[in-house]
Amino acid sequence: MKEKIVLNIDNPQELERLYRNNKSAFTKEFEEIYPDFQDHISMQIWYERLYFERKESNDISWGKTHDLLFVLIASFFSGLVAKIPKLVSIDSEFFYERNTAFIVLPFLMGYFIFQNKPPLKYVLVICSTVLISLLYINMLPHNDSSDSIFLASIHLPLFLWSVTGLTYTGSDWKNNEKRLGFLRFNGDLVVLTTIILIGGGLLMAITLGLFNLIHVNIEKFYMNYVVVWGLAASPIVATYLIRMNPQLVNKVSPVIAKVFTPLVLITLVFYILAVFISGNSPYDNREFLLIFNFLLLGVMAIILFSVAATSKESYGKLGLIPLLLLSLATIVVNIIALSAIVMRIVEWGFSPNKIAVLGGNILILTHLCQVTFQIFKSLQRSNSIDMIEEYIAKFLPFYCAWALIVSFFFPFIFGFR
Repeated sequence: MKEKIVLNIDNPQELERLYRNNKSAFTKEFEEIYPDFQDHISMQIWYERLYFERKESNDISWGKTHDLLFVLIASFFSGLVAKIPKLVSIDSEFFYERNTAFIVLPFLMGYFIFQNKPPLKYVLVICSTVLISLLYINMLPHNDSSDSIFLASIHLPLFLWSVTGLTYTGSDWKNNEKRLGFLRFNGDLVVLTTIILIGGGLLMAITLGLFNLIHVNIEKFYMNYVVVWGLAASPIVATYLIRMNPQLVNKVSPVIAKVFTPLVLITLVFYILAVFISGNSPYDNREFLLIFNFLLLGVMAIILFSVAATSKESYGKLGLIPLLLLSLATIVVNIIALSAIVMRIVEWGFSPNKIAVLGGNILILTHLCQVTFQIFKSLQRSNSIDMIEEYIAKFLPFYCAWALIVSFFFPFIFGFR
């Protein structure tokens, strides 16, 4: 039934026939495949038809028993990985610097593999990639002064994030719509995980307060076990809830994107003005340049998620104008940062940090220019944002490639300096 639904996704008559022949089987299989095809208009129509009453009554689907069991087991082992420094007496700073990504991302990959059921060869490639990454990053020399090893540690999570995207998209990873779906998922994941963490924080405050009233000190136990497991499990639980209940946050992310785009634009413009007025300059201050680049990454992420999170129908001229202005302002920031990096390379020579930041800035600037040009064209034609989305999706593998290069080649190129 599942294969028949997918094959006839653009054939309303055949879908109707499949539904009438076996309504329960159709509904059951539709629920499993909907998260992978929720951007398709035909699937959205069927979703409303099948689940309108559930949505109106605010019912939450908890999925099947084996799905929930998988999430609970994955959450337990995720927390167990987070507790490894305490369990086997490993230096916690060393462990978390190199292994933070392995606390959550492999279990998210496992969940998507469990849901999508890709071919065995595909699963083996993913598992081998994660295992090699785990062994590689932990076998690098323990050198606190090595910039190249530190860069590998902070770029490896980005690479593994890309691998997580492959498990999300399945074997159809070349599909631009699937890649955008992964970006939308990340936006929804941030929103729902934040809500879960806020709820967890309130629960912690109430629990510790109640036990303090009866003079029972459980703070150490609570922080070492409940909080650690809760932090590790929250993205996994959020992923499960999003997949089972797409309606939970798929209306929230576009609203947040629309609200924050003009706010970030105003903040960025005033920040650039303040930089020049105050006399602070990325050309003279290394730490300031680093913060400048983090700002650039954050704003670039907001632009990408703003386009990815918002449906085609909801963007008119008024929606594109602040996005265009934000993109132009970000290009200005990028050019300033890029020129500062080039100037520092000319004056003091090459270093792992400078090359990594230079490559990242060139990638972002190239991508920004493409996206900005497409926003401008869409604004002129006043039509859909299909081409903007396409250019966002097409460029994602380049970020993955750069993260791969920095993670696996920089330590050897620079002799672990």
